[in-house]
Amino acid sequence: MNAMNFIKDEDGAVTVDWVVLTAAIVGLGLLVMSAIRPAISGLGAQIATEVTETGTWLSTQGADLRQ
Repeated sequence: MNAMNFIKDEDGAVTVDWVVLTAAIVGLGLLVMSAIRPAISGLGAQIATEVTETGTWLSTQGADLRQ
């Protein structure tokens, strides 16, 4: 009778389903991240340039106001 209960038990099958679904979600996330990584890097570089230029402009404006 114990062998029949073991065969009918579906707890392990549910765990396998969750593992497969979780792996699929992680894989999809990695795929999306690899696709958008170049755009994110480019945007970060543009933001850094703008911040640097703004800081330079503000420092020259401050020098003009002090004179």
